[in-house]
Amino acid sequence: MNWKTQVTEKLGITYPVIQGGLAYLAYAELAAAVSNAGGLGQITAMSMNSPDELRAEIKRLRTLTRNPFGVNFAIGQQRRPFEDMVAVAVEEKVPAISVTGGNPKPVLDLVKGKGIRTLVLVAARRQAEKAEELGADAVMVVGQEGGGHIGRDDVGTFVLTPRVVDAVSIPVIASGGIGDGRGLMAALALGAEGIEMGTRFIATKECHHAHAAYKQALIEATETSTTVIKRSLKAPARALKNPWTEEILKLESEDRGYEGLKDYIGGEANKRYIYEGEVEEGFAWAGQVASSITDVPSVAELFRRIIQEAEGIRSKWN
Repeated sequence: MNWKTQVTEKLGITYPVIQGGLAYLAYAELAAAVSNAGGLGQITAMSMNSPDELRAEIKRLRTLTRNPFGVNFAIGQQRRPFEDMVAVAVEEKVPAISVTGGNPKPVLDLVKGKGIRTLVLVAARRQAEKAEELGADAVMVVGQEGGGHIGRDDVGTFVLTPRVVDAVSIPVIASGGIGDGRGLMAALALGAEGIEMGTRFIATKECHHAHAAYKQALIEATETSTTVIKRSLKAPARALKNPWTEEILKLESEDRGYEGLKDYIGGEANKRYIYEGEVEEGFAWAGQVASSITDVPSVAELFRRIIQEAEGIRSKWN
């Protein structure tokens, strides 16, 4: 099967599969494995403590792959400057960057004319149109099934993707609820030029930073094992259900506001679960696609399955 799409052409990759930013999890080993398998791997900049740390991670990534890769900038929830981090990506001449959360304009302005491909994550048609106006090379459209931060409108990937495809002229990448070859073919049928996956890549051997208990929780998840927190802060995000998220929802129902929630929704609580395996003393992001995860393969094996399944579906259409 010919896997050439606008996304593979723009990014110089073999398969139209992009690894999500994955806060505190997307480091060089995972990104390199995805890029080596033919997709676009990414490291997430704002999980680094400093520009020097980001530069070192980019250099380390380049020792592990010669293929294109990306650097993700999750700016929406950050309370620290990101300009110096973007400067490092520019200086290191990274092939691509993605921007998630917040207004992408400051980041896009900083990389304009630098020969870096730009992807913007959106959760609504109007956001996609704005990203195109700002000069993004492609948009990644996340439906409400996705893990981590999602849109406020609760629109699913199956509805949102074709709406955005019809609204913009730049390539659209579907995200949310996708974890296998069926999802890839469905996205292409909806008019997308590729897919982004986050949750599925956590449950891989090369996602070394994710604790075994986190990966096991994904394996055991059903389609109802996630919940959406932070709605009261107008920043909804999907996580695995556990006593910690139940407490968050309780506090939200009491209108505690950010100050009342910050100790429950911050990075330290996230790290306790995903790094230390404290599955009742923190939270972990996950999309509804966790319900289809049954094992922890290598990234190369996961790609082999995805492409084999997708090509099997395509052969039935002849």
